[in-house]
Amino acid sequence: MLPFHIVDGRSVEAVISSSRNRVVDWVEEAYLLHAEGASVNPDSHFLKFPQKPDTRIIALPAFLGGAYGAAGIKWVSSFPSNIERNIARASAALILNDYETGYPFALLEASRISAARTAASAVLGAEELAGSRNAGTVAVIGAGVIARTVVDFFESRGWSVDQFVIHDRKAQHMASLARYIYSSTPYRSDTRSSVESAISGSDMVVLTTTAGTPYITQPGAFSNGQVVLNISLRDIGPEVVAASHNILDDVDHCLKANTSPHLAEQLLGHRDFVDGSLPELMTGKIQVGGDKPKIFSPFGLGVLDLAVGLNVYRAAVERGLTTEIPDFFGDMTRWP
Repeated sequence: MLPFHIVDGRSVEAVISSSRNRVVDWVEEAYLLHAEGASVNPDSHFLKFPQKPDTRIIALPAFLGGAYGAAGIKWVSSFPSNIERNIARASAALILNDYETGYPFALLEASRISAARTAASAVLGAEELAGSRNAGTVAVIGAGVIARTVVDFFESRGWSVDQFVIHDRKAQHMASLARYIYSSTPYRSDTRSSVESAISGSDMVVLTTTAGTPYITQPGAFSNGQVVLNISLRDIGPEVVAASHNILDDVDHCLKANTSPHLAEQLLGHRDFVDGSLPELMTGKIQVGGDKPKIFSPFGLGVLDLAVGLNVYRAAVERGLTTEIPDFFGDMTRWP
C-alpha cells in the first residue's frame, strides 16, 4: 500500500519550474494515450452559484493507463473577484488514487499543475499549427497567471519571438505582464490599448481572459494563417469560429458548456467546421492550411492534470519535497 503524501504549492512549483520541457512531454504523452483509448475522461462537472454568476468550481475526474495506471480528480475554482484582493483567481487541489486498491495516495496543490498543463497544451498547439517555434509578434489578451505561464513555456521550448504585445482591460495588469516579460525572459514586450490593435499584425494570438461571452465577433477579426490559441474558450464569436480552421483537444469535450466552438455548433447545426483534434494533428492524420485563421481550442482534459500531477508527485518524493501522513486512513484492516 502506498503511503499518503501531501505536496504543497512551493514543492509543486519547484518541480515544474525546473521541468517545463518535461511537462510538455507529459502532456503530449497524455494526449496520445487518450487518443488511443487508454484513458477514461468523463465530463467535467460545474458547481455554480446563483448569487455569483461569474464564479464556478469544477471537478475533473480521470483515469490514465499506459505507464501511468492511476486515477484522480482535480477540484478547481475560478473566482475572478479575487483579483481585486490581489489573490489569484484560481485555486485547486488534485487527489491521486491507486489503480490497484482505489485508495488515494497523494494530495497536491494543483493551481500550478493546472496552469502548467494549460500552457503546455497551448504551446503544443502553437507548434503544430505554426509548424515551427518562430513568431514575429505574439499578442496576449488577458494578463493573468495563465498568460505569464504560457510565456514561460514559450521560453522553455526555445521559441524565437520578436515581441509580445499585451492587452488587458486593467492597465496595471498588462503593464505588470509586460514588465515581467521584459525583465525575466529574452523577449521584448509592449502594451496595446485595445484588443483590435493587439491582434492586428500579430502572427499569433493567445487568449487568456475570464470572458464568459464572446467579444471578438467582427468578420475578419483574425487574418488568414494567423494562429489563435483560444485558451479561455469563450472570447470568439461563433461566426468567426465558423470562418476558421478549428483544432480542438477533444471534440466531444470541447463542444459543451457554451464554448466558442459549441456556440458555432449551435449556430450551424453541425460540426463540419471542426478540422480535427490535436492528437490527430500531432500524428499527421490531418493537416491545416493557411487559407483561414487557425484556432486551437483546448477544453482542458483531466488526463492532462493526472499526467502532470503524477509525474510531479514522483519527482517530489524523490527530492524529499513531500509531507508523509503515515496514519491518514487509520486502521485499514477490514476485520480486526
